[in-house]
Amino acid sequence: MKPVSKNERLLVHVEDLTHDGAGVAKVEGYPLFIHGALPGEDVHIHVLKTLKSYGFAKLLQVENASPFRVEAPCPVFDTCGGCQIQHLSYEGQMTFKRKLVRDAITRIGKLPDVPVHAVKGMEDPWRYRNKSQIPFGMENGRVVAGFYQSRSHRIADTDICLIQTPEADTLMAGIKQKLMEIGIEPYEEETHRGQLRHVVVRKARATGEIMVVLITKKRKFPQAARVVELIRELVPETVSVVQNVNPEKTNVIFGDETITVWGKDVIEDKIGGVRFEISARSFYQINPEQTEVLYGQALEYANLTGNETVIDAYCGIGTISLFLAKRAKFVMGVEIVAPAIEDAKRNAELNGLSNTLFEAGPAEQVIPRWYKEGRQADVLVVDPPRKGCDEQLLRTILKQRPQRVVYVSCNPATLARDLRILEDGGYRTQEVQPVDMFPQSTHCEAVAWLQLEK
Repeated sequence: MKPVSKNERLLVHVEDLTHDGAGVAKVEGYPLFIHGALPGEDVHIHVLKTLKSYGFAKLLQVENASPFRVEAPCPVFDTCGGCQIQHLSYEGQMTFKRKLVRDAITRIGKLPDVPVHAVKGMEDPWRYRNKSQIPFGMENGRVVAGFYQSRSHRIADTDICLIQTPEADTLMAGIKQKLMEIGIEPYEEETHRGQLRHVVVRKARATGEIMVVLITKKRKFPQAARVVELIRELVPETVSVVQNVNPEKTNVIFGDETITVWGKDVIEDKIGGVRFEISARSFYQINPEQTEVLYGQALEYANLTGNETVIDAYCGIGTISLFLAKRAKFVMGVEIVAPAIEDAKRNAELNGLSNTLFEAGPAEQVIPRWYKEGRQADVLVVDPPRKGCDEQLLRTILKQRPQRVVYVSCNPATLARDLRILEDGGYRTQEVQPVDMFPQSTHCEAVAWLQLEK
């Protein structure tokens, strides 16, 4: 029998935070998840839902506030799903994220003795996003734009987002104000009516160049010239306006067709002395300042002398590969997304790095073939998606046995799982360095260094 009932009101003590930022309190061992509550606090709650093993509750009042509690500066923090922990001081966020990584390494990876260092954070943890994906819609007869509310596709209407660039704010508010006047109807997901679905704003930190991507339901876009005029008036630094067509009834943002409406096809950025051309759909790290920290850490763990051959699995547009190529004898990058490989080749040429080879395909198939061709790696770098490394790729690593593996992760749970597999296969995890790529959110990246046991 559950020790709490729906609609019950209780005073509870918060013990922990979940990976998505909810406070955790236990009543006779039964966990309750409370949005907005922080560890160490005594809080009054209203029980909303009880399941077999856990329940959810609403925070009514904080009795004893955590020393890390702060007033969230964002006007839509309570409804927007973009940030989960603005109410936690940045010092508190660093403590939480280190614990998140350490707990995963200990509990899932069964590696309690592996050092997990203090998180490398930002001096100014605001306005860091170089890419904003802004949905547009209609509500009560007026245009709304902002970000989706937590666990929904309802837009939290706002003119300001404190983690995106000021230019993105200006474009979000300005386009919203003028949209109907120009004669463009915002898209409605439920009815599949309207034209403008999203506006994506990309800014290159090093050059200041801005690209604006208009995602429309139809290719026909007679108001394009007026929209370009408005965008350039709002943000003169804009050098590229692109239309992406997505006619599908889906919540996926991008469609398959991309057309340059005005200006350049790409914008150029630079990280750590490496130049990158970024197109409308290029994968490129969101936080350029911390990307330099993250890739610098990967480079440190790779410990290159200039004589090594390196394989970069999940190489994307070659961001880590090109960092490595400046220090390695030869770098081979593999990525399943073919257009990203074309970007990687172009970026290698842009930087004059001829000691690289990029190939499209599944890493778990391409890498064994490289080994058969005599292309053996001293160091292997992986930077997989949130689901972690493909099981077959892990088997490939254990079969080919490079001396050193550098694992760049955006999910502590799958990192810990994969470390356990590599440990069981003869590798030893030397240390893990968390890096805060997404301040104000619960996401945390980490870099792990593994060495083949002799």
